[in-house]
Amino acid sequence: MDTFTRMQAFVQVAEAGGFSAAARRMSKSKALISKYVRDLEDELGVRLLNRTTRQLSMTEVGAAYFREASEILQRLEDLADAVRDTHKEPRGLLRVSAPRSFGDTMLGPAIMEFLAAQPEILLDLRLDDRFVDLVEEGFDVAVRLTDMADSSLIARRLSSFRTMVVASPACIAAHGEPKTPQDLAQLPTIVDTNLRTRATWAFLLDGDRVTVTVKPRIEVNSPQVALAAAVAGVGYTRLPEFICVGALKRGELRMVLEEYSKQSIGMFAVYPHRRHLSGKVRAFVDFLANWFERSYDPCETD
Repeated sequence: MDTFTRMQAFVQVAEAGGFSAAARRMSKSKALISKYVRDLEDELGVRLLNRTTRQLSMTEVGAAYFREASEILQRLEDLADAVRDTHKEPRGLLRVSAPRSFGDTMLGPAIMEFLAAQPEILLDLRLDDRFVDLVEEGFDVAVRLTDMADSSLIARRLSSFRTMVVASPACIAAHGEPKTPQDLAQLPTIVDTNLRTRATWAFLLDGDRVTVTVKPRIEVNSPQVALAAAVAGVGYTRLPEFICVGALKRGELRMVLEEYSKQSIGMFAVYPHRRHLSGKVRAFVDFLANWFERSYDPCETD
């Protein structure tokens, strides 16, 4: 028996919270798992676990060993996956999270092309406007729209977009066109509560950040409904360009405060920190990066 097997047994016991659960995970007897852990402790010359009849806990040195051992085992597993993936087509279940509005508009066509190109991949796509915990909730990758990637994750920039303040021509004629962000505080607005800042809108001009708190006539957790309300003349709203591009081109909406809307927000594919990516994740992220490079047509307002 080698150190690798003993290490696996210890990590499984620590993760499962006991010898019986670890034995079931590894399809081995409880007595054998217990022997593996005792042998590892003898090999290291330290106690890794505190054992009582009712409770099992890691010692301080055991907790430190567990962190390092878990990382080593994960890297070995990822390396094996990476080597196997070089000799076969990407396959298996791929769990992806993305914002609902983005999934309903831009991401959908990309997903359809990806599935056509990768017939061996099964996709579980969850559209949710909250930031999911990839590791805790078991997602392989998430598409996020943000100005800063989570430092605990690996992020690959796919593209970027702007958010813009828009209103219908009738609304602008009735209430006047704002010349500065502060003017919005006195105008009827529509707030998409999916925005992290909600009713506090931030703008950037020549490197200076300007914020204004608007007084919404309507708050709604859907950019599509906010779009419809703006087209109906309810008020001014702030939307991603990929949501309002059609209404702008049809003349149903007009962009205002254009000089304050040049700051771009990144589109990122994010995934847990692993040295070696599985073939299905690598294929998906590479495909999205290529798709947005050749297919994404941001709104032209000039």
